[in-house]
Amino acid sequence: MKKPRIGSSVIIMILVNLLLPDASLGEPRAQVVQIMCGNQLPHNSTISIQNFVQTMENLNAQVQTSGFATAVGGSGLDTDHGLVQCYGDLSLPECVLCLAQARTVTPRCYPFNGAKVYLDGCFLRNENYNFFQEYTGQSDTAVCGNRTQKSFAFQVSARQAVVNAVSAAPNNNGYARSQVPVSSTNESAYVIADCWRTLSASSCRACLQNASASILGCLPRSEGRALNTGCFLRYSDTNFLNPIPRNGSSRGKLKVIIVAAVSSTIVLVIGAVIGVYIWKKHRTIQKKRKGWDDAKKLVKTLNDSSLNFKYSTLEKSTDYFNEANKLGQGGFATVYKGVLQDGREIAVKRLFFHNKQRAANFYNEVNMISSLEHKNLVRLLGCSCLGPESLLVYEFLPNKSLDCFIFDSSKGKELNWEKRFEIIIGTAEGLVFLHENTKTRIVHRDIKASNILLDLRFHAKIADFGLARSFQEDKSHISTVIAGTLGYMAPEYVAHGQLTEKADVYGFGILLLEIVTGRQNNRSKASDYSDSLLTIAWKHFQERTVDDLFDPNIMLHNYHNIDVKKEIIRIVHVGLLCTQEIPSLRPSMSKALQMLPRRYTIGTAASLGGAKSSYGRFNMRDPKSAQPKHSYRKLRCYNGKRCFRRAENYSFYQEYSGPNDRAICGNRTQKNSAFQVSARQAVVQAVSAAPNSNGYASAQVAVFGSWDSK
Repeated sequence: MKKPRIGSSVIIMILVNLLLPDASLGEPRAQVVQIMCGNQLPHNSTISIQNFVQTMENLNAQVQTSGFATAVGGSGLDTDHGLVQCYGDLSLPECVLCLAQARTVTPRCYPFNGAKVYLDGCFLRNENYNFFQEYTGQSDTAVCGNRTQKSFAFQVSARQAVVNAVSAAPNNNGYARSQVPVSSTNESAYVIADCWRTLSASSCRACLQNASASILGCLPRSEGRALNTGCFLRYSDTNFLNPIPRNGSSRGKLKVIIVAAVSSTIVLVIGAVIGVYIWKKHRTIQKKRKGWDDAKKLVKTLNDSSLNFKYSTLEKSTDYFNEANKLGQGGFATVYKGVLQDGREIAVKRLFFHNKQRAANFYNEVNMISSLEHKNLVRLLGCSCLGPESLLVYEFLPNKSLDCFIFDSSKGKELNWEKRFEIIIGTAEGLVFLHENTKTRIVHRDIKASNILLDLRFHAKIADFGLARSFQEDKSHISTVIAGTLGYMAPEYVAHGQLTEKADVYGFGILLLEIVTGRQNNRSKASDYSDSLLTIAWKHFQERTVDDLFDPNIMLHNYHNIDVKKEIIRIVHVGLLCTQEIPSLRPSMSKALQMLPRRYTIGTAASLGGAKSSYGRFNMRDPKSAQPKHSYRKLRCYNGKRCFRRAENYSFYQEYSGPNDRAICGNRTQKNSAFQVSARQAVVQAVSAAPNSNGYASAQVAVFGSWDSK
């Protein structure tokens, strides 16, 4: 009876190993080793930044399919050449994560031209010249670890591992890895060698030979890295290498499955083992991906609230994440349209991440937006964090995002100036609420057209709070790792990582210019590349030709009021004020909202509560509280024809004199003395009667010797 049990256990173990995915998860190794910045300033900083953005976008698009890319942005003296490469043991998902980290630290070299960013899993470089064939340079260096010194036996193994990798890489597309055991111990020496794929085999060999001579100088230390112009070389006593994917035999798997299916008892045991294994594996991944303490807190919060959605419910609502329901995709998430069983339409944000930073963004987005409620913020309906992946559930907005309209010559016609103006006001009010609400002050960090969603009536709602940060009133700024979208990030944030609400003001200013012009700030056509949208707008503003920038889709010919043109120019003016280089010169969002053109609904006498006169408070929107704010107005009509109207932001109802009091005399023919006598008498009668007649009186006095009267 014992033998079948032993056989069953063996079959179970084999089946589990074959059917379940590998439990070992590759690491992106996104730790920054060193950043080397250039020492030359660009000829034109605006053009240089624009070229840099274009290069990074091209690199990002290519690297997702190959783990390597080169790109050239712009032309002329500030042309930007870029190269990115992940080391050979990284998978594509791990590669994307590593290079995402590299892109966030590259702007630290601003405003200088050129940057080399060495990470433990990837490399990024950009310059204003073609460096793709370079394999040696003055900046080549070795970085030695400061850990305990190793034995002589380890040194022998490390040298051998380095020799093996350096010899193999030039003939293996520039990549090799090596592991050499240390005699009489359980240790090994681990080595990785990587040349940039733009180099020939001979250049790769020369670079690695220089690197090996440099890195072996780190011995007897336990770790060393060579950071060379054309290659990367590392040794360590710790196994930092990602596992090599296994290629099992499908025929062998089939045999095992057939054997396992013979006994129903074994199948039941297999099911139990797999269930326990998956449960333990899920717990391990949850701990690693999210942090166990945070997960427990969030689970408790969800169970005690209405935010919790079952993963299966959301999966079914999107037809199992069918591509036909895909609304859009970003750097770390894909959004799908879903329909719940009760018929409600929702947007399901499907996050994918492999490290704690991406998990932190998930928690950040849930915690931030679940406590906020404003008509110009997208509404979070709930989330699911207990399934195989994390999901966020938002209200569904049928018109998607603003960029789908203003940057599309065809769909842009759906947004006339009236709708664009309301979108501007709504976005501004949402930002004022984030910056100045009494509970938590929040900086969004990624204000751009694609993060402004539009409901059925094209009302603006700010979305994507994954990068948002809160800060206390007594702090002047937050020092943080740079994150956001180049072209919308404020200069002081890109250069020094100092974050204040003025970073959002800068992004809002860029957004205003894009809404008016229909042009995207961080993208340009290679054929007509010149300056950035911001630079172009400044030039036209100084030359008083701003109307040349207006998006034709605004359709100004439908507006026969010159005030509309002035209104748009004022929007541009506010946008330029918000994008000034010095943060202190930018207005706060509440000030920027006040600077925007004001539109009042003119009430009739009847709507104000009386046929002849009325005064009271009109409702206006208060962006801080989303509650009505009062504007004091007064309207008085005489005989249904002549009217007086006044509006102020304070109560003026008791005022009866002021510095603007004046008389306006007509320029008609002068009248005789008889008329003057009658006019004086008529004025006296009206002035005497009005205070006792609800403030209104009229008088008529005949002129002696004439049919005229006053």
